Amino acid sequence: MEVLTKYFPDLSALQISRFAALEGLYREWNEKINVISRKDIDELYVHHVLHSLSIAKILRFQPGTTLLDVGTGGGFPGIPLAILFPECHFTLIDSIGKKIHVVQEVADQLGLANVTAKKNRVQEIRIKYDFVLSRAVTAFPEFVSMVRKNISPHSKNSLPNGILYLKGGDFESEISSFKASAEIFDLSGIFAEPFFETKKAIYLPVR
Repeated sequence: MEVLTKYFPDLSALQISRFAALEGLYREWNEKINVISRKDIDELYVHHVLHSLSIAKILRFQPGTTLLDVGTGGGFPGIPLAILFPECHFTLIDSIGKKIHVVQEVADQLGLANVTAKKNRVQEIRIKYDFVLSRAVTAFPEFVSMVRKNISPHSKNSLPNGILYLKGGDFESEISSFKASAEIFDLSGIFAEPFFETKKAIYLPVR
């Protein structure tokens, strides 16, 4: 938990209690349904929670913002961001039902009324959102083509509506056709932990 308060010192008591509850909840559910690797569960707060919250270092969402988390897996980045932004609404989707079951249970046990979890492929989703989020579910050009239809043209935040995408490693070739409009954020410049040395966030406005 210290790593969260280090970078987010203004968390409320409720937010701190919800973040603190995550480890116990995910350990409990991971015994039943493997949604986080055995190795990563011991690094939950850095590898999953803080990584998810890196999006908040790029943009502080305005109340009423709607967000779609595609391929959420165990609920990342959606669940940590829903804790941080209780006045925004997060729809978390994954094609694997057992993972969505875990996401819904975690959200319910935390009392996150701003989370909706659905077993869906993004190709089936027709609703528009302010932002679409993901942690590297597929190659970036393919992802953009799948979710472009889901971006609302009406922006309410300091950045225009679009895609916020977390990825590690070298992906220069993936984003070559988007370089004119995409912004790339090196997370090692935001967080000091070694895990973030190769991690980046991509923001792509979609008009």
